[in-house]
Amino acid sequence: MNKIGILNLQGAVSEHLDITKKAINKTNIDCQVNAVRYHDEVGKCDGIIISGGESTVIGKLIKERRIDKVIKENEIPVFGTCAGMVLMSKKTDHDHEIFNIIPMEVERNSFGSQKNSFEREIEILGSRFHGVFIRAPLVKRICNDDVDVLSKIDDKIIAVKYDNNMALSFHPELTEDTRLHEYYLKEVLNL
Repeated sequence: MNKIGILNLQGAVSEHLDITKKAINKTNIDCQVNAVRYHDEVGKCDGIIISGGESTVIGKLIKERRIDKVIKENEIPVFGTCAGMVLMSKKTDHDHEIFNIIPMEVERNSFGSQKNSFEREIEILGSRFHGVFIRAPLVKRICNDDVDVLSKIDDKIIAVKYDNNMALSFHPELTEDTRLHEYYLKEVLNL
């Protein structure tokens, strides 16, 4: 049975857990999902989801617990939202731990502070989706032609896919819409 881990270090962990379970049930994929905190738990997963939160804190814990090494050594596909997108980047505008999974440069808090958070209908994967943006990052530059842009707002990149990895600047786990989690399970992980 396939295993998906929700990285339980900070952020919307329970929301990702709930929506991933719904996506699994909806698609009838033979898969289980659990919260994971340590490198040995991560190493047993077929995919890892990194939720939003404070990227500096999450990045330090990932490095301290050697989670980044396990992900890279085992080539575990990652689905990152908000802070997860920042952590997956090659470079960011802030000096903190990142682990270079997607060749892109990301700007943290690109839309402003917490008070500038917003919700907006976006176009992604050929259909409309309700985007929840909380201190959201943006992709400032793509560093490899193999990175697929999945969505933009006003010509600003908010969602990408690279190999078996996917990063979003918004929070699909804060909606009831399971489609992006289904896409990660079916298309990105090939389950």
